[in-house]
Amino acid sequence: MADLPRSVIACLHAGKLAFLAILVSGGIVLQILACALYNNWWPMLSAIMYVLLPMPLLFFAGSDTSSLLSESGNSWVDATKFLTGASSIGSIAIPAILKHAGVIGWGALAMELSSYFIFVLAIICYIQMNDDDGYSVKLSYGTSGFRADASILQSTMFRVGILAALRSLKTQSVIGLMITASHNKVSDNGVKIADPSGGMLTQEWEPFADAVANAPDSEQLVQLIGEFVKKENIPLEGSQSAEILLGRDTRPSGESLLEAAKQGISSVVGVVANDMGVLTTPQLHWMVRARNKGMKSSELDYFDQLSSSFRCLMDLIPQGSGINEMNDKLIVDGANGVGAEKLEILKRVLNGLDIDIRDSGKGGVLNEGVGADYVQKEKVAPYGFGPADVGLRCASLDGDADRLVYFSMLSNSNKKIDLVDGDKILSLFALFIKEQLSILNKDEDEKLNKYYKVRLGVVQTAYANGASTDYLKQLGLEVVFTPTGVKYLHEKAAGYDIGIYFEANGHGTILFSEQFLCWLEDRSNELSSTSEGSEQQKAALRLLAVSKLINQAVGDALSGLLLVEVTLQHMGWSIHKWSELYHDLPSRQLKVKVLDRTAVVTGNAETVVVRPPGIQEAINAETAKYSGGRCFIRPSGTEDVIRVYAEATTQEAADRLARSVARLVDQFLGFGCS
Repeated sequence: MADLPRSVIACLHAGKLAFLAILVSGGIVLQILACALYNNWWPMLSAIMYVLLPMPLLFFAGSDTSSLLSESGNSWVDATKFLTGASSIGSIAIPAILKHAGVIGWGALAMELSSYFIFVLAIICYIQMNDDDGYSVKLSYGTSGFRADASILQSTMFRVGILAALRSLKTQSVIGLMITASHNKVSDNGVKIADPSGGMLTQEWEPFADAVANAPDSEQLVQLIGEFVKKENIPLEGSQSAEILLGRDTRPSGESLLEAAKQGISSVVGVVANDMGVLTTPQLHWMVRARNKGMKSSELDYFDQLSSSFRCLMDLIPQGSGINEMNDKLIVDGANGVGAEKLEILKRVLNGLDIDIRDSGKGGVLNEGVGADYVQKEKVAPYGFGPADVGLRCASLDGDADRLVYFSMLSNSNKKIDLVDGDKILSLFALFIKEQLSILNKDEDEKLNKYYKVRLGVVQTAYANGASTDYLKQLGLEVVFTPTGVKYLHEKAAGYDIGIYFEANGHGTILFSEQFLCWLEDRSNELSSTSEGSEQQKAALRLLAVSKLINQAVGDALSGLLLVEVTLQHMGWSIHKWSELYHDLPSRQLKVKVLDRTAVVTGNAETVVVRPPGIQEAINAETAKYSGGRCFIRPSGTEDVIRVYAEATTQEAADRLARSVARLVDQFLGFGCS
């Protein structure tokens, strides 16, 4: 069945359900007719057996021993199988005894027996459908790792523990395993692996991750692992040692899922699981990177690096800069998650920063009406913010503190905000770094070794607002695009001496190449001996401090927040001046349900549809009707929907463009069985 088109599979599933409903309805009708046609209600005694007959399904649902014919050493399972046998015999015996006693006639007996066999057939069909892979939950490893309702992730955690252990043995490096579902609701959870660099799991291993998570039974799982180990030449004889760092966020399900991951890790000889406790996702990624670079890597070391580099940048703020007193306080929405807890620790060791932390988890629900994802999508203030906060500088973290957005509340009473999203965070950082590079290379002779032609690049996705892209290009910066997903952005940014990437949702970071950092260290040392206190030396020190403050492993809301704060003070800007860098073009995002999202294939960083033929031409024709119009579609990575993004010079035009393109998607990929 897996080889059939998804649309065909969907129709087959719908047909099976309809057939099952017809069988059950037919059995009920025959049972009632056996009584009603002969004005004799004694045959309803069989209904008692029909209540008992499906009971084992309640015991077996989701079990590896769900087959009624399989062997089992469990006494409860055996008892329910006995109950099934007894109720089956009773369903035949009761009408037979009633006929033998002359209570019912041959017609009623025939209907009773027919009803019984129909019910049995319905139950067999149900069991087969329940065991069918087409109905089981399919997990797919993406940028977010695996995510699902926490109640179904125990076996997945065990298997990902094995996967992390194999990755550690293969790379002979420390690997990270983080249990989190980021901005998802509190009942969800997930798991992702951090590679030796501190970045995402290499894309080459993602298909193996999918196969491991979805292996239907332990026998096939062992076979799959054995084949992969042989193919990758991974040592399993125990001669090599390896270590996995584990972290989890504050979700109630995290502790039990972490234990399942530990069991998976310990099942591989020579691999040790090191529980780092409750962490933000970026903290775990930072620790993995630091360990593999031979640096200090505890949580205390993380806080020390952030606080010391922040203080260094604060000390280098030019005289006369500073935000006026009205904007001195920063109010932070902690999303009722782990970020609020860690920011409290940072707050105690920082000087020169007044932080008021809201939504810290005391009585609030994780990500419910709070958090960066909520604020960025809904464009309203989170729970806990009110009229007293109007005009103040506010920031919002997400559930595991890898996203960051800023906002200020408007004066009206409906909690509307002026959003400063990831695009504007990127623009602020790009402006600051470009300024420092200009100072550093000012008046240098290109013929001398002192001069370094730095490649500064900005990486965006098609979801970046067109106004932000125009602004960055006007600054003279190189702007490139990648498909949606942090793994693509990070990889592209790593190709520059300094690569900056941020998604509009507030996830992003700044990457510095090792070659550039080595040159910068040498240049800083030279300037300290020849031009102590010069603007060039200060610029070099600022760039070095930024490279230590920002988390180069992954997007980090805590380090990003500190860098935003010190940059605003360096510029002497309020949040309102920052927000005025450019004005976003009005946009609208929609999603259209389809049978098969894989029918849409995109190119050119997801801005052009390659397949199906004809749809891109139709989108172009529709977009041309709107001044400043821009529109693209892309398949979702997790559900059968096509996402539509549209921009135009007015909100009404953006809405109309998005709706018209959504209709085109429905026409080309219409939902339903055909």
